[in-house]
Amino acid sequence: MWKPEPALTDLRYLLDRAGLTRETLLAQYRLMCLIRAFEESIADRYAVGKTPVFNMAAGPIRGEMHLSSGQEAVAVGVCSLLTDADAVVSTHRPHHHALAKGIDPGRLAAEIFGKATGLCRGKGGHMHLFDAEKRFACSGIVGASYPQAAGAAFSFRARGEAQVAVAFSGEGAANHGTFSETLTAAALWQLPLVIVIEDNLYADSTPKWAALAGPHQSPRAQAYNVPAYLVDGMDVIDVYAAAKRAIERARAGYGPAVIEAVCYRYRGHFEGDGEDYRTREEVEQWRALDPITRLGRRLVRLEWADEATLAGLRDEAERAAAEAIRFAEASPLPEPHEALMGVFA
Repeated sequence: MWKPEPALTDLRYLLDRAGLTRETLLAQYRLMCLIRAFEESIADRYAVGKTPVFNMAAGPIRGEMHLSSGQEAVAVGVCSLLTDADAVVSTHRPHHHALAKGIDPGRLAAEIFGKATGLCRGKGGHMHLFDAEKRFACSGIVGASYPQAAGAAFSFRARGEAQVAVAFSGEGAANHGTFSETLTAAALWQLPLVIVIEDNLYADSTPKWAALAGPHQSPRAQAYNVPAYLVDGMDVIDVYAAAKRAIERARAGYGPAVIEAVCYRYRGHFEGDGEDYRTREEVEQWRALDPITRLGRRLVRLEWADEATLAGLRDEAERAAAEAIRFAEASPLPEPHEALMGVFA
C-alpha cells in the first residue's frame, strides 16, 4: 500500500488525532523490535539439522514454522489498545500477535521448542498456543479464528462485560465461509468483535489477484452493515488509528468492525518455502517500507528519539529474544508419562 511520507506538520496532526504519545510510540518501537528479533532467532534455531536436505522433522524445533517478520505493525498497532481481559484469536502465524498481547517470550519460545515450561507444556506447539491469563489462543485451521473470537465476543455481551474480542486472519481466510457466517451473526447480535485481516498478498503461494475478484476483502463487510477500515499495515500509526476507532466502537456496544491491513511477510509462507511464486525485486520493494525502520525515522524527525535511543531499544529487544531462546533450550522436555495429561480432560 504505497503512500507518500507525511510532512512533519501532518505527522503531528495524525499522532494527536490518534492520541499517540512519545512514550507509546517508543514502547511500540521496542515491541516491534522484540517481535522481529524473536522471529529471526526462531528461524535460526529452526534451520538447525535441516540442511543440506530439508526435513521438518529434524532439529530442535520440529514441524511446520510460519514466521511474521514484516507484519509487526499490524499486531502491535491493534494489541496496544487491548487489555489482558480482552480476547485475541490468532492464526497459524501467531507469534507476533502473542508477543503483542503480552505473552511471556520465554514461555512462548519453550512451547515452540516443545518443552515442559511452554504455554501448553510443550503439547500445543507453534500453531496451537494458549494462554488463559492473557486470553490468547490460535489455531492451525484457516478461517477458524472468526467464529472462535465471535464466541468470546458473544460471552462478553451476554455477561454485560466491556471486553472486546479480536480475530486475526490472512486475506485468504476471508474467502472461507466462516468469514461470511461470522459477520452475519456478529452484525445481527451487535457483538464486540473486531476482525483484522492481514493482507500480505499471498494465501500460501497463491497471489491475491488469482483468488479474489476485487482488490480488497474489506468492502465485503459493508454488505453486512459492518464498518470496514483499509489501512497501511506497514505503518503502525495508521493501524493504531483505525484499530482505536474500531475497538472503542465495539467496546461501547456498537457492534463489530473489520480492519484490512495491507502488509508483507519477508520470509516464505513457511520455513523451507522455495518462494518461486514471487521475485526478489518484489521483496526488496516491500523491505523499503519496513515498519520498524519507518517508525524509527519518524521518531527522529519528531525529535522524540535519537539514533542512540533507538539503538538502545533494539539492543534491549534483542537481549530479551536471546534470553527467551536460552530459557527454551535449557528447559526440560515433557515426561513421557504426561503424554495424555490435559489432552482429553
